Amino acid sequence: MGNRGMEDLVPLVNRLHDALGGVGQSCSLHLPQIAVVGGQSAGKSSVLEDFVGRDFLPRGSGIVTRRPLILQLLNANTEYGEFHHCKGKKFTDFDAIRKEIEAETCRITGSNKAISPAPIHLRIYSPHVLNLTLVDLPGITKVPVGDQPADIEYQIRDMVMQYICKENCLILAVTPANTDLANSDALKLAKDVDPQGQRTIGVITKLDLMDAGTNAREVLENRVLPLRRGYIGVVNRSQKDIDGKKNIKEALLAEKKFFLSHPAYKHMAETMGTPYLQRILNQQLTNHIRDSLPTFRSHLQNQLLALNKEVEDYKDYDPDDPTRRTKTLLQLIQHLAVEFDKLIEGSGDKIDTANLSGGARINRIFHERFPYELSKMESDDRKLRQEISYAIRNTHGVRCSVVFSAFASFRVYCYNIFDIFTNRTGLFTPDTAFQAIVRKQITRLKAPCAKFIDMVSQELISTVYQCISKLSSFPKLQGETEKIVTTEIRQQESKCRDQVLLLIDIQLAYINTKHEDFVGINNGQQVHDHSNKKTMAGIVGNQGVAPPSSLIVIRKGWLTISNIGIMKGGAKEYWFILSAETLSWFKDDEEKEKKYMLPLDNLKLRDVEKGFRSSKYVFAIFNTELRNVYKDYKCLELACNSQEELDSWKTSLLRAGVYPEKVAVDGQGNGSPEIFTDPQLERQVETISSLVDSYMGIIYKTVRDLMPKTIMHFMINSVKEFISSNLLAQLYSLGECSALMDESPEQQQHRVEVLQKHAALKEALTIIGEISTSTYSTPLPPPVDSSWIQPSSPSLPKNAENRDKLAICGHAQPAPRLPHTGPNVSRHSFQRLAGQQNRAPACVPRHDFSLCRFRLEPETTGPAL
Repeated sequence: MGNRGMEDLVPLVNRLHDALGGVGQSCSLHLPQIAVVGGQSAGKSSVLEDFVGRDFLPRGSGIVTRRPLILQLLNANTEYGEFHHCKGKKFTDFDAIRKEIEAETCRITGSNKAISPAPIHLRIYSPHVLNLTLVDLPGITKVPVGDQPADIEYQIRDMVMQYICKENCLILAVTPANTDLANSDALKLAKDVDPQGQRTIGVITKLDLMDAGTNAREVLENRVLPLRRGYIGVVNRSQKDIDGKKNIKEALLAEKKFFLSHPAYKHMAETMGTPYLQRILNQQLTNHIRDSLPTFRSHLQNQLLALNKEVEDYKDYDPDDPTRRTKTLLQLIQHLAVEFDKLIEGSGDKIDTANLSGGARINRIFHERFPYELSKMESDDRKLRQEISYAIRNTHGVRCSVVFSAFASFRVYCYNIFDIFTNRTGLFTPDTAFQAIVRKQITRLKAPCAKFIDMVSQELISTVYQCISKLSSFPKLQGETEKIVTTEIRQQESKCRDQVLLLIDIQLAYINTKHEDFVGINNGQQVHDHSNKKTMAGIVGNQGVAPPSSLIVIRKGWLTISNIGIMKGGAKEYWFILSAETLSWFKDDEEKEKKYMLPLDNLKLRDVEKGFRSSKYVFAIFNTELRNVYKDYKCLELACNSQEELDSWKTSLLRAGVYPEKVAVDGQGNGSPEIFTDPQLERQVETISSLVDSYMGIIYKTVRDLMPKTIMHFMINSVKEFISSNLLAQLYSLGECSALMDESPEQQQHRVEVLQKHAALKEALTIIGEISTSTYSTPLPPPVDSSWIQPSSPSLPKNAENRDKLAICGHAQPAPRLPHTGPNVSRHSFQRLAGQQNRAPACVPRHDFSLCRFRLEPETTGPAL
């Protein structure tokens, strides 16, 4: 027969499993385990068999269950059993299942009563059960027999604790009616792991074996020795019934007759017996399911909402309809154009907070990477002076020093006459040297400008790939779109490169010494001492009218000083503020406690190699005059968390006039500068050097302004216009529009799975609604005074955390041998309790076991119940 009480929930839960299982979803209603705990021959196996509705467990006297049996009940259309150690073999005969359990037990433990914690895993498939787990555990014993070890009691307790400590385990504490309930080992173990009694149900067996004239009425009414969930009495088959092949259906009828005919139990017959126990357990399963439904429903609803948008795109899609294919192609290309525009312009509803978009990365190239590349072009001052010296002397050949010295006083006169007759704006006699140096500096701009174009081109292609990746459902369309757009980017890159080179050639064509920002010959000498720093600071800084440099804050942020804190317990992070003239750091970003202010004069920066185990990116600041930068330190090593942050700080320092370290060499590879012996030549070199710096500042400013504009016009805007206006026409011109919209096999499968999953989720939510309306939950009974149950160990922790740790370790605390409560109490405790009418639970004497932990012999006297 089946468990009829359980069948009320079977159809609904099975429908839920079927609906979700068909699309690979799991039904996460984790139903509880039911563990049957009790002493030897207490009737545990009989209770378990009655619950399943089948006779399949070994029988006998003494310890029969010698290994844990983990029984998994799985709902199925047919009824059979499978063992984990006999995979693939189906047992349709339950007598064969019993024999296999006995054989597997003996295989590990032998035939002489030994035990083993290694569980036997049995699955029973049946149309009459829900998916849950039952655990049959060895009976608790105190005296070893046969091959059992001396500590058999503690081993079995350890074994039992490993299962009942789990929070989703319902504990059936089985106690025979003809034993002392106050000393029930099952109730003591349950009290250890469930002190509030929320998941413990007392089961009283062998009520039919009590002495004539005695009964357990007050215990079953929960008036004496109460439990929060109370007690349920059952009458199992006797050994004679089992030997006589009395089936469970007949046993249940006899049990019902017993309770209805017994004068002490007939008024509570409806709340006694195995069917009622089944209903109680079923209600606990229902409570568990109903408690899990809100979270489970919310989880399914979130999944459903996530699929709605995709389902809207799929539900009307017909892959064989040409009109639908054309419409989908048009929508995909329009979406591609909009997505590309959003990534470049930074607009849109969804802003990525994890990574920089294509437009943000290009902006970083415009305003950080390109200025940094320009700054690295700055010629070393000694090398520039040497080149100017060579240019001046090569301009005049052998007459240089003589002619120039003789006519030095007439240079203004010669300059004016030369300007009048040649209609050319010149400077003075070394004008040729000045122009030669400037032209060389301008020509060197081609390399960073070309690199600038390459970087922007790569970012454009990466952004296009990011957008086109969403066309992966149509491999041919994705491939052709990628090919067409990439080709267009390369063409525009070539046009942009030609235009940039043309701009540089235009600058080479005419050296405009009449520019309003050019310092001129009259101011050349005066600005020489400061021109290097001020000119290049203008390259990468803001132009126009500005407040005093000491008030300009260029950058703020956190940096780690990595080389100072080594002897003080490690590097330390500070809040740094970089202005046009100083670098200051504070204790924190409130900027109240300033640690130091470092002037930027004569400072340069250099890269520091990243350590093997370091995750920081480090650069160093040092003084070119070999002075201490900070206290006794020649350099200051500053660390950032990312390469982007490092590049940003370098760019900010360049704006403040702190440049990278360079190695100065002359034309022959020598590192030492040339020593001028001619004072007049030295003055000419210094003057032209200042003029070159001034003029190149104008060029740098112009290039830095025109390069982003040129790239925006020829590359970025052109590619955006091409994708939005010409890409669709290019795809149609291929003549294979229909073939472009062929779905990949993966996409076809994905579309079908999404639609199936969406339908399954809707059905599952409908079923959950039916479960909510067709079932009800019962409240947990109020707490009772269960202090009469003495824990198995006085030192066992009471809180759940410590109990969990105990269970994880797999060891229960050793149980004390309890004191004997009189010569006849053990056998006739229920009879004595039955004779004590209307006795309040609070008046029940309690044993003090705290002194009995290490008592080896039982006491012969003690308080009686």
